[in-house]
Amino acid sequence: MDQKTFPKKVKKGVMQLMTSGAGSTNRTVLYISSIIVLLFVLFGMFLPEGMGQVVNAVFDFLTTDFGWLYLLAVAIFIVFAFGIAFSRYGQVKLGKDDDRPEFNNFQWFAMLFGGGMGIGLVFWSIAEPIFHYMAPPFGKGGTAEAMHTAMRIVFFHWGIHAWVIFAIGGLALAYFQFRKGLPFLISSAFYPLLGDRIYGPIGKAIDILSVFATVFGVATSLGLGSSQIATGIQYIWGVKATPATISVIIAVMTAIFTMATISGLKKAMQAVANFKVWLSIAFMVFIFIFGGMVFILNNFTDALGGYLQNFIGQTLWMGNPDWLKGWTVFYWAWWIAWAPFVGQFVARVSKGRTIREFVLAVTLLPTGFSFIWLAIYGGAAFHLDKLANGAIQAAVNTDYTTALFVTLKQLPLYSITAPLAILLIVACFVGAADSATFVLAMLTSGGNMDPDKKLRSFWGILQGAITIILILASGTTVLKALQTASIASAFPFMLIMLAMCYSIYRALRQDHAPELKAGEFNP
Repeated sequence: MDQKTFPKKVKKGVMQLMTSGAGSTNRTVLYISSIIVLLFVLFGMFLPEGMGQVVNAVFDFLTTDFGWLYLLAVAIFIVFAFGIAFSRYGQVKLGKDDDRPEFNNFQWFAMLFGGGMGIGLVFWSIAEPIFHYMAPPFGKGGTAEAMHTAMRIVFFHWGIHAWVIFAIGGLALAYFQFRKGLPFLISSAFYPLLGDRIYGPIGKAIDILSVFATVFGVATSLGLGSSQIATGIQYIWGVKATPATISVIIAVMTAIFTMATISGLKKAMQAVANFKVWLSIAFMVFIFIFGGMVFILNNFTDALGGYLQNFIGQTLWMGNPDWLKGWTVFYWAWWIAWAPFVGQFVARVSKGRTIREFVLAVTLLPTGFSFIWLAIYGGAAFHLDKLANGAIQAAVNTDYTTALFVTLKQLPLYSITAPLAILLIVACFVGAADSATFVLAMLTSGGNMDPDKKLRSFWGILQGAITIILILASGTTVLKALQTASIASAFPFMLIMLAMCYSIYRALRQDHAPELKAGEFNP
């Protein structure tokens, strides 16, 4: 391609994609995505058992026969991300050469911290360590060694490996949007490999896959988060957690995050983020003080040491394939499925940063906060479980969605902290859901960074409606099938991300050529 022709072709393609709701490209991605979502909803409504069997069979095949590839791919992502960060390309800006960061360091760090405080941390911070303690991947369960192993595994699943996946997706979006001026779409990351074909069927297929993973990832999280709220209400006040109760909770949460998305990113979403941050910090301080400070600190130090010591070995460990399939491979697939959404978030707030700043901040800051969170919640759970003669273990065995509330019951001020825990769950989910709704509107409007409010409303209401319909029709079981379907879609997206790494490297190598100005590719 002639070098002078490139900017004109890009500009033409961008204008075609960014036309507000009018371009055929916009309608194609929106319509096909909507049809796929509708077909899955109908399948789940009328043939829930059949759907479960199909997606479970596909996921079982992928994780059994290709579990090694998930582990190897994430290892490649780590080598690539840190290799780029510490190479000569680390000083390349995510933007034009004269761009300055949109947010100061404190604001940027706070938003990255906020990105690490999702519904998953609240949901699993107690249940997962207890699960691994009772049934570790090696050794005998219920021992001191099993406890240390459990915390190391939890750090492994929620640490650098997860955030480097998000960093790859975010790096591609930020680089090709802010430096190259391409649409804010996953498909734009492949311009060095595909050229103008990113505006055709191949590019659309990549963006549709991103929409699919995001829609069902949010829908299942909405269902599971609402289930935790419902079981918490049942545990606290005795109101039975029925499908109807869960549906009412989903409707309320959907209304909240849809209104937040429509009102705009800055005001409503910042208010939710601030409330979530301060409430999260208050919970951590409270649990740290009353949950056994010395025990928690000892546990944290041991887990961090074990994590660092076993980092490389555990990254590629295949010693227990069945356990890996249910935990590590499942997590890696889940993080990959969420890469389009979380990657968009971290990219959007990082304009003007260098690649080195971006990679180090995105991978290390949320990881550090997550480790502190997990060490406090997990350490307190172990300490309080021993004092309560195994009450928390019993709760996890019976219904792991109650683990947080059972743990809080062992601490002072339960009548206050239990309702606040429900508010924390709501705030964590709303913060993620309104961002995801905004992303879905962008992905289906050609990468428009300020999508139409009607489109935002459509995706917000649709996600809530999908979840309610499926729960009323088939209960929460079908949500797990949808979650599995979303994760199964991570397999082709994993391959896309591997190609994305090469595409980023190729673009960076061209961008580094001294004769080029920012925003131009080599012919």
